[in-house]
Amino acid sequence: MENKPIKRSKYLVALSSDHHFGLLFCSKIKSGLDNNVELNRIETYINYFAEHHLKAHFNQEDELLFNKIDDGLCYQAKAEHRMLIERLNRLNYYENEEARDYTLFAELLIKHIRFEERILFPHLENVMPLSILHNVCGFLTQQHQVPFNDNYPDEFWKKQANA
Repeated sequence: MENKPIKRSKYLVALSSDHHFGLLFCSKIKSGLDNNVELNRIETYINYFAEHHLKAHFNQEDELLFNKIDDGLCYQAKAEHRMLIERLNRLNYYENEEARDYTLFAELLIKHIRFEERILFPHLENVMPLSILHNVCGFLTQQHQVPFNDNYPDEFWKKQANA
């Protein structure tokens, strides 16, 4: 099966762009784990990304899209948002976390993004009234005038040369 790029309508393209940053975020977590970076460094980055990007993204999707349509796919997306935030909170409050907890968090976020991109967004583009999609697009255009800049200073995901 070939992975072809998904053609997103102009109405939801800003959210798809956010998803790209989410996938990069997950890749950085996994690279850090592969390089045996200390978990506290990865946790600090996860918290940075969650506070500067992920939580606001989830809130936008819930408020602008998923609360507007009463169906199982939207319920699933909102439930996954809550589950991901709960997992994030657990990473912060348990001292005995292991690398697999971080891997699982990244894998669940990747799975969620793929669900939204491949299933939920095409569904919403077909069932949402054009007036709502137009309003969503206008709001997102205003909110995303400056693209997210992941300027986190500790680039732990980059392979370090032995000094």
